Amino acid sequence: MELRNVEADLSRFRTRVFVFTVLLLVCFFLLLCRLVYLQVWRHDDLRAQAESNRTAIVPIVPNRGLIQDRNGIVLASNYSAYTLEITPSKAGPLEPAIDALAELVDISARDRRRFKKLMDESKSFESLPIRNRLTDAEVARFAAQRFRFPGVEIKARLFRSYPYGELASHVIGYIGRINTSEKETIENDDNQANYRGTEYIGKLGVEQSFERQLHGITGVEHIETSAGGRAMRRLSSSAATPGDTVALSIDIKLQYLVEQMFGQRRGALVALDPKTGEVLAFVSKPTFDSNLFVEGIDQENWQMLNDSPDRPLLNRALRGTYPPGSTYKPFLALQALESGTRNASTLINDPGFYMFGGHRFGSPENERGGVMDMRRAIVESSNAYFYSLANELGVDEMHDFMKPLGFGQITGIDVLGEVRGVLPSQEWKRTYYKRPEQKKWYAGETISLGIGQGYNSFTMLQLAQATATLANQGVKHRPRLVTSTQDASTHARTFLAAEPGQDLRLKPENIAVIVQAMVGVTQEGTSARVFAGAPYLSGGKTGTAQAVSLGKNEKYNAARLEERQRDHSLYIAFAPAQDPQVALAVIVENAGFGAASAAPIARRVFDYWLLQQYPSAEDLAAVSKGQAAAPIGTPRKVADMAWPPPELVKP
Repeated sequence: MELRNVEADLSRFRTRVFVFTVLLLVCFFLLLCRLVYLQVWRHDDLRAQAESNRTAIVPIVPNRGLIQDRNGIVLASNYSAYTLEITPSKAGPLEPAIDALAELVDISARDRRRFKKLMDESKSFESLPIRNRLTDAEVARFAAQRFRFPGVEIKARLFRSYPYGELASHVIGYIGRINTSEKETIENDDNQANYRGTEYIGKLGVEQSFERQLHGITGVEHIETSAGGRAMRRLSSSAATPGDTVALSIDIKLQYLVEQMFGQRRGALVALDPKTGEVLAFVSKPTFDSNLFVEGIDQENWQMLNDSPDRPLLNRALRGTYPPGSTYKPFLALQALESGTRNASTLINDPGFYMFGGHRFGSPENERGGVMDMRRAIVESSNAYFYSLANELGVDEMHDFMKPLGFGQITGIDVLGEVRGVLPSQEWKRTYYKRPEQKKWYAGETISLGIGQGYNSFTMLQLAQATATLANQGVKHRPRLVTSTQDASTHARTFLAAEPGQDLRLKPENIAVIVQAMVGVTQEGTSARVFAGAPYLSGGKTGTAQAVSLGKNEKYNAARLEERQRDHSLYIAFAPAQDPQVALAVIVENAGFGAASAAPIARRVFDYWLLQQYPSAEDLAAVSKGQAAAPIGTPRKVADMAWPPPELVKP
């Protein structure tokens, strides 16, 4: 009995040993399989992961490219400085931390406001600057106390600098911190990898439109790190490629002169080379200081710019739309010739008004009236002549002729943000208005279009392009601000080829009639006093456009209206008349008659460009106040004008 029990126990023991042995062998087999899998199959992958734990890839942000004018004057550059930055998610309670930092580093109320605005626009784990451009002493003081401030660090940053502040700010634009929506756009872009480490991009003007050329190519640095993530040594690096230098077609000295001539008034001027479409001056007044946005604009300055009734952030040359007033008349006369509706000798009586549908369409009280042919109607700006012409042509015919000239169309200039304006037609009205009674086009609405009023609403860029096309014998060029880029490393310059001009196939004899009439405006017409004594012939047309509509039978009286309700002063022109080298359109808002404020600015632009003359100080002061006609005083030579002017030099 005992023997059988021993044998049974021994059998069970052997069974257990066998099972244990099998399990052990299975475990060793599984371990072996795992080792083979890790050592053989996943060798390369795990080696890369181990290497990544030992190394870090740090992006090297490239230097942003420069922006220059046509003569090589630098309009946007860079400088390096130290910034004090806070990562909100790591810093704990922010207000006590900032108060403690203020004991070591000067932190102004503006710095605090700017930091708060950045926090509202950013995520808590992003590093945000609380102070820029630290001095060496401030860097040393913080470094000694750094252990007290988790989530706070000093970084070396590259900052954008606009050395001339407000000058040409709408053209140049500015850079700013990348916001959430822009970050999403970049993440969905093929160029995403190139923006690793980049925190600022172009927001407006050339800075925005030529972002890719200006940004450059981001470099990388491979760093060996400790277990705690501390950099130990550099393993390898690929240098960043600086952004290209972008050369503009504008002459910054001419731009500065025009901005001076506007003074404290609002308005815009666009001057073009009619043969190429190059923009020589692109002015919008008032301007703003682009440097305000570089470090992140504070709430107070942002509100001041955004809420100002003068709207300094509006690029009036690109986005401001206005009725063209009488500057529209030469183009309407050209349509009459091209369509055969009238010829140059057709006579129309101008009694000082035009009656249509029982409604009296008036003319300025100082208009002489009488029997008008086409030339006299343009020279003396006869309203009645063009009221009747508009009625003969019809709104849709006017639309179809003016559209190829660029009115109410996107010109395609090489900066973003252009608006279309309004070139009315019956179809446009049906689409634009919602209520059935608003969709109908009334014959009386056509009449006002003849003098550039009514629904007509164009930009100065469109008006300048149309003027340049007329001056260039009907060949239209796409306006452009950037003429070339230059590689920062090789200094190789790449010229951006201009698109071929579009020939609108206007008859030369018809263009000659309009050009001669516009020359007559400067010799015997509404701008004759302004161009008295000019050693060149120019063609022009004054315009006075309503800012607000007047009631029926109500006469315009500037003295009774608020300043912003008064008429706008416009002028279009080209020179020299025989071989135009410059064409322009200018508007001075709420400044009245075109010859009083707009035409004098045009005269000085021509003197600068054709004669290399700069107005005298007294003449410049008179023009800026709308109190000038022909130049007064002794003009200065452009070559003798020091650059930069003392008032533009900042400490």
